Amino acid sequence: MNERIFKVLEFERIVQLLQEQAASGLGKEKASKLKPLDTLEEVNELQAQTDEAAHVIRLFGNVPLGGIFDIRPHVKRSQIGGALSAKECLDIASTIYGSKQLKRFIEDIEEPELPILRDLTDQIVPLNQLEREIKSCIDDNGHVMDGASEKLRTIRSKIRTNESRVRDKLESYTRTKSKMLSDAIITIRNERYVLPVKQEYRGSIGGIVHDQSASGATLFMEPQAVVELNNQLQEAKVQEKTEIDRILRELSALVAEDATILLQVVEVLAVIDFMFARAKLGNQMKAARPTMNDRGIIKMKQARHPLLPMDEVVANDVEIGESYRAIVITGPNTGGKTVTLKMIGLCTLMAQSGLQVPALDGCEMAVFSNVFADIGDEQSIEQSLSTFSSHMTNIVRILHELDERSLVLFDELGAGTDPQEGAALAMAILDEVVQKNARIIATTHYPELKAYGYNREGVVNASVEFDIETLSPTYRLLIGVPGRSNAFEISRRLGLQERIITSAQSHIGTDSRSVENMIASLEASRRGAEQDYEEAMELLREAEQLREELEQQWSQFEAKKEQLYRKAEEKAEKAIEKAKEEAEEIVKELRSKRNQAALKEHEWIEARKLFEDAQPKLAKEKGKQVKPKQENRALQPGDEVTLLTLNQQGTILNKINDHEYQVQVGIMKVKAKRNELKFVKGKEPLIEKPMATIKGSNYHVKPELDLRGERFEDALHQLEKYVDDALLANYPRVSIIHGKGTGALRKGVQEFAKRHPQITSYRDGGMNEGGSGATILEFK
Repeated sequence: MNERIFKVLEFERIVQLLQEQAASGLGKEKASKLKPLDTLEEVNELQAQTDEAAHVIRLFGNVPLGGIFDIRPHVKRSQIGGALSAKECLDIASTIYGSKQLKRFIEDIEEPELPILRDLTDQIVPLNQLEREIKSCIDDNGHVMDGASEKLRTIRSKIRTNESRVRDKLESYTRTKSKMLSDAIITIRNERYVLPVKQEYRGSIGGIVHDQSASGATLFMEPQAVVELNNQLQEAKVQEKTEIDRILRELSALVAEDATILLQVVEVLAVIDFMFARAKLGNQMKAARPTMNDRGIIKMKQARHPLLPMDEVVANDVEIGESYRAIVITGPNTGGKTVTLKMIGLCTLMAQSGLQVPALDGCEMAVFSNVFADIGDEQSIEQSLSTFSSHMTNIVRILHELDERSLVLFDELGAGTDPQEGAALAMAILDEVVQKNARIIATTHYPELKAYGYNREGVVNASVEFDIETLSPTYRLLIGVPGRSNAFEISRRLGLQERIITSAQSHIGTDSRSVENMIASLEASRRGAEQDYEEAMELLREAEQLREELEQQWSQFEAKKEQLYRKAEEKAEKAIEKAKEEAEEIVKELRSKRNQAALKEHEWIEARKLFEDAQPKLAKEKGKQVKPKQENRALQPGDEVTLLTLNQQGTILNKINDHEYQVQVGIMKVKAKRNELKFVKGKEPLIEKPMATIKGSNYHVKPELDLRGERFEDALHQLEKYVDDALLANYPRVSIIHGKGTGALRKGVQEFAKRHPQITSYRDGGMNEGGSGATILEFK
């Protein structure tokens, strides 16, 4: 990969951000060496590592990577016989402990499968014995403890005894000869305990002078009485150092024995820390794992520049490499062309480095062998090159090195020279890159290139949107629409006289006006298509919600039906058992009379009646339910009916044919056959078109109002009259059906509810009440 591209696209800032996410010096070192790879297999392996680490972070928030140090220099020094310091030994023990904690954490995760992390942690060998040896000799502050050896404990006991004796002796001087001292304290000079003695009392104290103050008025003296005690103390301290050195040499030897394992553990920890650093950076950027390919295809939805604040940057959709290999972006300066160019290049480098890219899930990125860029003012003062010469020198080098696996980014191609020649040169350069089958994205402000994409195969025009109303760019990338010149519109809004604008327009050639008109037509078509798409998606979401509600209701209906069937069968079984028992009793009765005289007529009649009474009645009732009587009544629009398949009441909207009707059931309109409908009551005649009619002293009004399809003003007028009627009918609540659409009617209904004095509250409908397509009003 060309090293110069890292500076042009500010890849170094990504590396800095990645280093900040690393938990140890091991991870920081690997992050500092981050470079894009150029083979699909290697990139996929890195992306899989990052994705696995990101999954752990999403589930657990963090991983135990604390207490890990780069101990490789310590281990290597121990291998050649060097003695480690107490702090270095402690770092080794801490790293061993940290590796065990990480290994245990990964092993305890049951779901999901983590093949990469498990394979790495399997390589971590817990050196428990070495850790215990170090921890038994060195405390958490890096000091060798008294218990490191019996000899060290004895020596330190002697040191404490000698120090106590020296201090006791010197404290007697501070009490009895304080007038001779500059200050009644005991201090240390040259590792020996001394007193601050006034110059004039030097002879009175006697002893060895170790130092004096800056003014010379104070001498730091070791009285003769404590010289021998200090000598004994220093001797004990020398013995202490000798013993500590011996202990550290032994620990260093133990480290050397396990050096190979320690270096392997450190390398594994470095890889894992680097994995999680990449995952944390992706989480911070709200990035997604890209699907990588080697076909030069880039597809990103709502992609953002990685280095711009998320609350300020405008996300854009970018696609190249499949239907077209080149994108030519036109539009005004400061419109976001260069940012878009850098975003695509930087995301490509990040993806090839194993980093996730700031875009929606499902993005696709390509692995390029080289990414070339000519962006910004790179005028070389030393070489006395003009801006155009500097850019052209860079472009010549790029054209010489690129191939079909290259991504080329040109900013303001052909700028810095005569416009006509620059535009011609830009088209020739674009043709050359396209012919070599490389992927190219170029920005330009030359009007001649606006129609370039329509005359070249594999090339598409694009532009950055400009808002004429606010006279500012929106930073939205519009692929398929070339940039439109807004000079006349901007001048008109800024107050330039119309006659001047008209005169200027007369100087524009017919071809230029045709291109501008074409672009304006394309923009209008695009806006219309986007609006239609949004409406279609809204309808699709509403239909999916209705389907989910119907499926849920149907499941409930089937469950209820099955429950009723089970109860009926149980009841039938009990009735049959009872009938059998009664029949047995009758048979016994007849057998008891078999040897008697013939039965009389009234006895036979009574026995027949007993048999008839013993028959289970449920079977007959169930038979009637299974075969309901068919209704032949013709239904009319407005009739209220029951839809038997859903067990829901509805209203006939119209008759489709002799056997089929359209029925309004809640917020749904469904088709139903005549045998699926049960007549409830006919439509009541209404006077004029009021929302309620009066019968005697009672108001009759439906508990819902459907405003879908109405104009905004008409809908609010109907709503006002309906609320008055509903209040007269003493309804506690009503449902206003306004649909989802653009949301304007929903907002109008809720604004009306806020202002109305009789409406206590309002809310969106529930799952079975129309969702956000309906508003429920609560009355006082």
